[in-house]
Amino acid sequence: MKSELIKQKAHEIGFDLVGITQAETHPHFSFFKNWMDHKLYGTMDWLVRGAERRSDPQKILPGAKSFICVGLNYYHGWPLSIENVEAGKGWVSNYAWGDDYHDVMLAKLKNLEAFILNHHPEAKLKSYVDTGPILERSYAESAGLGWVGKNTLLINQKNGSFFFLGEMLTDLELEYDEPAADHCGKCTRCLDACPTNALKAYELDANKCISYLTIEHRGEIDPKLQSKMGHHIYGCDICQDVCPWNRQIPVSREESFKPRPENFHPSLSSLKNLSQEEFSHRFKNSPIKRTKWEGLLRNIQINKNTEAGRKTGPNPP
Repeated sequence: MKSELIKQKAHEIGFDLVGITQAETHPHFSFFKNWMDHKLYGTMDWLVRGAERRSDPQKILPGAKSFICVGLNYYHGWPLSIENVEAGKGWVSNYAWGDDYHDVMLAKLKNLEAFILNHHPEAKLKSYVDTGPILERSYAESAGLGWVGKNTLLINQKNGSFFFLGEMLTDLELEYDEPAADHCGKCTRCLDACPTNALKAYELDANKCISYLTIEHRGEIDPKLQSKMGHHIYGCDICQDVCPWNRQIPVSREESFKPRPENFHPSLSSLKNLSQEEFSHRFKNSPIKRTKWEGLLRNIQINKNTEAGRKTGPNPP
């Protein structure tokens, strides 16, 4: 089966980006291992547990030869986080304004699987959307979807960085694309803009990252970091908002990612008294459920405390 047919079908299904690369141990694994050795992953211990499988695609799908990497744009052109600081409201990262991308992306990948199996019934296929033990940005970079920028996100020259990644591992031997070149140049806007200094060029310290703290981290957040979280109650878009490659990018065609009005810059008063049941109902089929009810209420309280601090100023000696 020709790779071009797979790419054509992927675009028909709705993916904005598609590329193919070889299923072999990625050179970036040594960087990933060093990153873990320095405990920059916060409390995301599942990264450590799955580290060995990430080292070799054969541990995931024996006989694997190719990665089919896809990208799906979620940008909707609404105001940026750095343009919205209205009192009494909290910022939700724009990737979570619509439906859960895991479900949307995986359904499209299953559609692509069916197309491939129709031509090659004997083919082995395994698809993931942000859930498998795969260095997905690294393989996507090798497949030509973009380059891993200084903010550690994948950046595409035409589509910026506001897109989700998915991948399909297969035992089919396909034609491989050229890796993407790095176009960050001397720019350091993402590094300079990060409120918590979580970034240094091409490396993220998750322990300081607002996205990690508001979504993945469980329990109390370091008070020194709380004061720098601003109006963020779920995720953070700052390092993308300031990136020059995101200035003129296309709006997503995916209806599922259209913003739910209640998820865009929501009023804190509408959220602070949510019960567990109300949380589950309001954020059904939404990525926001990832932070869990306790996490969202914690983030809202931090937001309120930070806002109160801005109004009153520092405590007198």
